[in-house]
Amino acid sequence: MNLSLRFFRSTPILPGFSLSFGFSTLYISLVILLPISALLVYVSGMSFQQYWFAITDARVLQSYKVTAMGAFYSTVIVTFIGFLLAWVITRYDFPGRRLIDSLVDLPFALPTSVAGVTLSVLFMPTGWLGQWFEIFGIKISYAFPGIVVAMIFTSLPFIVRSVQPVLEDMESELEEAALMLGANKWQIFWRVILPTLVPALITGSSQAFIRSLGEFGAVIMIAGNIPFQTEVTSLMLFVRLQEYNYPAAAAIASVVLLASLTLLFLLQVVQSRFFKKG
Repeated sequence: MNLSLRFFRSTPILPGFSLSFGFSTLYISLVILLPISALLVYVSGMSFQQYWFAITDARVLQSYKVTAMGAFYSTVIVTFIGFLLAWVITRYDFPGRRLIDSLVDLPFALPTSVAGVTLSVLFMPTGWLGQWFEIFGIKISYAFPGIVVAMIFTSLPFIVRSVQPVLEDMESELEEAALMLGANKWQIFWRVILPTLVPALITGSSQAFIRSLGEFGAVIMIAGNIPFQTEVTSLMLFVRLQEYNYPAAAAIASVVLLASLTLLFLLQVVQSRFFKKG
């Protein structure tokens, strides 16, 4: 058995590994590494004072706060909604289940600007949904809640697609054994099901948070883009480009890049610890 495992590990199943690996490396270099390197080289041409002034401008600092708060609130909400949606799709069979399952991926296929326009129309004070919030004095479109709504829409698939495979592969024998031992439904959920889903929930919520940090199209269409109130960091980058202040735009982009890479690295560390324990 050990010899056969060593054979399959040392011998690739698919032929042409060198060509495939070389093409993959070239693709990653051209599409990912080269643009990142160009950005870092461009930023390195700035003095420390210029760089610090660009990333610590009062308006930019407020955009960091707005973006982080919107991403945090949206991640908390979308984690709960995405978990329930994945649970319903996986555990129940009902008419329209496949349609709902396919609609989960709509944010990936739909241009974010189109999604932003649609959401802003729906949640404006006279919109189909916004009129009901207006009764209670809650403003969604062109306000901070609109940012959260847009981020929820664009990040929902990350939660559902992370949790759904784990639920589908979960062995029913574990739940049956717990039931036979006298556990009720809530005990089975908290002590058997939820611990198994924790790594998937962490992965999905982390990806959703990182995705929300860089969201642009959907947010600017519904946020109203009010300075110091509803401006996100990606919008500030766009504003600096419109002002032909390319060094400042590159500096802000480097901050977003550093934050995303740091979060991705932390996600890998957390995942490895959970998988090792499993």
